[in-house]
Amino acid sequence: MAGLLTNSMKTPVAKPEEVARQWYFVDAEGLVLGRLAAEVAKVLRGKHKPNYTPHVDCGDGVIVVNAERVRLTGKKAEQKTYFRHSGYVGGAKLIPFKRMQERRPEWIIRRAVQGMLPKTTLGRQMLKKLRVYPGPEHPHQGLETQPLKIKS
Repeated sequence: MAGLLTNSMKTPVAKPEEVARQWYFVDAEGLVLGRLAAEVAKVLRGKHKPNYTPHVDCGDGVIVVNAERVRLTGKKAEQKTYFRHSGYVGGAKLIPFKRMQERRPEWIIRRAVQGMLPKTTLGRQMLKKLRVYPGPEHPHQGLETQPLKIKS
């Protein structure tokens, strides 16, 4: 019986040095924030690859442009707020989505994706492969990218 267990197939485990990385490009114009963030988080983690390993960063990089044109469904654009606290008594700040979209639209997408990644050092390492830009221009023109398909 012991001989049967040693001849069984082993699950492949990706090693960090063996991971082949590529970059994906997303135009966020007209896309729903949550669906965009979910797809980007999946690519950053590497769950779209057949050799996905949870404890290894085997994900790819993502470039998101037109972050200021992302949308929310329903009445969330008027109702959603972002919470911040300075650490002092009475230091709570509630910033409406509309004002945040005017001032720092790239922060909205980064925060949504960050919420869908692991809250560990591995998650922070994955987040470093995300590049978000408010307009259509980005400094990665020479980089070879593939378009990422996201349902709107």
